[in-house]
Amino acid sequence: MPSGALLFQSIILGLLLGGLYALLAAGLTLYFGIMRVVMIAHSAFLILAAYLAWWSHTRLGVDPLLSMIVTVPLFFACGVLLQRVLLARLRPVTLTMMSVLLTFAIAVLIEGLLGYVFTGTQRRIQLGYGSASFGIFGARVAVVKLIAFGLAAVALLTLYLLMKKTTFGWALRATIQHRDAARLVGIETERVAGYGFGLGLATAAIGGTALALDTTIYPSLHWHWIGPLMAIIVVGGLGSVPGAAMAAMVLGMLQSLLQIPLGTTWAQTIFYLALFATLAFRPQGFFGGRLAQRF
Repeated sequence: MPSGALLFQSIILGLLLGGLYALLAAGLTLYFGIMRVVMIAHSAFLILAAYLAWWSHTRLGVDPLLSMIVTVPLFFACGVLLQRVLLARLRPVTLTMMSVLLTFAIAVLIEGLLGYVFTGTQRRIQLGYGSASFGIFGARVAVVKLIAFGLAAVALLTLYLLMKKTTFGWALRATIQHRDAARLVGIETERVAGYGFGLGLATAAIGGTALALDTTIYPSLHWHWIGPLMAIIVVGGLGSVPGAAMAAMVLGMLQSLLQIPLGTTWAQTIFYLALFATLAFRPQGFFGGRLAQRF
C-alpha cells in the first residue's frame, strides 16, 4: 500500500503532466476540427521545436524559452503554408485518409532532416535551474516541470480567449461547426482554416519547447508521442479543444498514479486502454459532443 506522501507526490506530478499533455494535444485536435485532417506530423513538429530550443541554447547561449520568439511565428507561417499549398488541394471525399498518408510522409521527412543535421545522438538541454526543485507539503516539485505547466496554462488560456473573445475565434468556431453555413454568412472559410492550421502548429512550437526543458530528445522520439496524443484527442472528442484538455488531465493523472504499482512502461498502456474503450463504447469521445459545439 503506497504511503500518503507518495500518493500526493504522484497527484502533483500527474497534474503537471496532464497540463503538458493538454498543450501537446491542443493543436492536434484543432486540425481535425477545422479540416478533418489527421495530422500525424504534429508530434514531429513538436520534436523539431524541441531541437530548435536545444540548438538556440547550446549554440547561441539563448534560454530555450526565448527561442519561442522565433519559433512560434515561424511555425504559424509553416502551418498556413502547409494548409494552403498541400492540404487544401486534397479532394474532400478522401481528405481524412489522404491527410494521414501526406502528414505521415512529412513526419518521416522531418525525422530524416533532424537525423541528417543533428545526427541520431540523444540531446538534452543543460539548464542552470534544470535540477532545481522545491517542497510543497512533503512533495518535491521540479522547477522545469512547473515552468512547462505554466507555459501550457498560459498557451491554453490564450487559445481559449482567442476562440471566445475575438472575431477570428468566432469565425474559426463557425468553420469548425459547419463550414458551409459559415461560408453562407460571409466567412472566408479557406483563409480562416489556413490561420487555424497555423495556430495549431504554433502550439506545437510552445509544446516542443516545454518538452525540451525536461526530456532527452532524438529524431525518432515523435513516434513515442503520437500514440498517447491520438488517444487523448479521441477520448476528449475529436475537434474539441476543451475535451482534449480534460482528457489530458485525467489520463495524465491516471498514468502518474499507475506508475506506483506498475512502473513507467506499463502505466503508459492506460492511453491505449482508454482509446479502445472510447472507440468501443463512446466513439464521439467522453468529453466532446455538446462541449465541442459550445467551444
